[in-house]
Amino acid sequence: MTAPARASRTGGTGLLGGAAAVALAATVVLGLRLPPTVEQGVYARLIAVHPPLAWAAYLAFGVTALASALWLWRRTRARRWDHLAAASAEIGVVFCALTLATGSIWGRPTWGVWWTWDARLTTTALLLALFLGYLALRRVGGPPDVRARRSAVAALVAVVDVPIVHFSVNWWRTLHQGRSLAQFAPQNDLDGAYTAVMLLGFTAMTLTYAWLLVQGYRAEAARERAEADALADALAERRAESPAGEPVPAAAP
Repeated sequence: MTAPARASRTGGTGLLGGAAAVALAATVVLGLRLPPTVEQGVYARLIAVHPPLAWAAYLAFGVTALASALWLWRRTRARRWDHLAAASAEIGVVFCALTLATGSIWGRPTWGVWWTWDARLTTTALLLALFLGYLALRRVGGPPDVRARRSAVAALVAVVDVPIVHFSVNWWRTLHQGRSLAQFAPQNDLDGAYTAVMLLGFTAMTLTYAWLLVQGYRAEAARERAEADALADALAERRAESPAGEPVPAAAP
């Protein structure tokens, strides 16, 4: 890649990161300035970050599943899809864990407990466990193509839980409030300031996810190149040490 191309790519990433930082800062500042509610007091301000964190987790796991499907389909199979799936899953796990953490902080004063086996909470915890398992599976040894294939299948199985999490508040009796986006319906009376800050939070988390995805993709590609280089160096050393004529195993495809 030429120097101007690298500079352009770095500049674009910098702009994305700057926009994400500004949006996050604005979300936090405006969220802290929201007026307390009668029912939940100051804890209602968590609406600025809690639903957006959940959205970012959904988005990340959805991208992981899509990239995994593109890897499994022979006509679109390419290493970049495997890198993208891995990077997005790591980010999704972080956002999912933060969703559970902020939900617990919100639930303690409103429900009286840090945790309850509510349908939304339980399915979200399961979602986190499934994608932690996906990341663990990626660390199991083996040829890169075999590792990518089994990871892609695991991602497609795990992502089935995303719609279950989202619609759990409609399908089962639950302490959790209804879907956050439903608050925009005319029959609901969510204060305009709360709506605006929540929308800003969705924007901030989306930008943050996009910036992290670019960084994670580059790191994943660099890690695989480093593994391939280390294997090539090890085989070269083995050939140099082996007596003439003794076969040396080839690198895995």
